Amino acid sequence: MRNACSRWSPLRILQRLGCVCALLLLTAGPSFAITMANDPHGYHDLSWGIPLTDIPDLMVTRENTHTTDYEFRDRQPVYADIPVESVHLSTVDAQFARVTIRYRGAQAHKQVLQYLERTYGAIERLPGQMMRGLNQQYTWRGTETEITLTYEANRDLGFVFIESRNLAPRFQDRMSDTAE
Repeated sequence: MRNACSRWSPLRILQRLGCVCALLLLTAGPSFAITMANDPHGYHDLSWGIPLTDIPDLMVTRENTHTTDYEFRDRQPVYADIPVESVHLSTVDAQFARVTIRYRGAQAHKQVLQYLERTYGAIERLPGQMMRGLNQQYTWRGTETEITLTYEANRDLGFVFIESRNLAPRFQDRMSDTAE
């Protein structure tokens, strides 16, 4: 018989929360995929796949068997010169694979979306298409990188996920390996 603690482990809760959020985002709002111009092949000067352990500007914020999350040390979180709540860099099996950016507010959302369109490609606006709503999701796909922006207007909360297309699927694989 499994004990109650194993059913409610932090990893299991995060897995279930992630599935619920994904379902809500897929069913609740517009979703657009854009072929990315100018694939960044990483984030700033950090290429996908490199280890982040020896970078002095980073500090570990969470670590488990297969994944490690980092934040920039002694630096306010910004993305494209836009103040944000947090910027987390993540590795899977010691390889840099994902950046998660969290922000709040309609103004920040507008600035982030404008930056992404200017840098990676404009969203095609078709006649009659709604570009705002309770939940929005936009995706830019490059050869090595995928960038997804999600925004929940009712909570005024947005996320930008910048991921290696080759390494990011390992996050789900590793969570499945450790689940009961």
